[in-house]
Amino acid sequence: MPDNHVDLPQGTLDLLILKTINLQPLHGWAISERIQQISNEVLQVQQGSLYPALHRLERRGWIKARWGTSENNRRAKYYELTRAGRKQLEAEETSWRKLTTAIAQILETT
Repeated sequence: MPDNHVDLPQGTLDLLILKTINLQPLHGWAISERIQQISNEVLQVQQGSLYPALHRLERRGWIKARWGTSENNRRAKYYELTRAGRKQLEAEETSWRKLTTAIAQILETT
């Protein structure tokens, strides 16, 4: 069976995390699972990338964390967007759309 996973371009993980927790707070494992689910299993975020990114976003003030209980009754850290995080998400979405439009135009040129 061919591998259908795609490596994330550098800098996109922050955008994906911010977008994933935009609607509701999630713990790390749920963030990773949600990204994989929404991308139809194409994007897979490893713990070795996810948790450093979460800590970086928290240091920047774009997300905040609180302890809670997960679905399987375990203690877990839940992450949610801050006001600054919502602004950052909007800016990153705009930037991403400009970039992908420009790349698509180049790829479609014959």
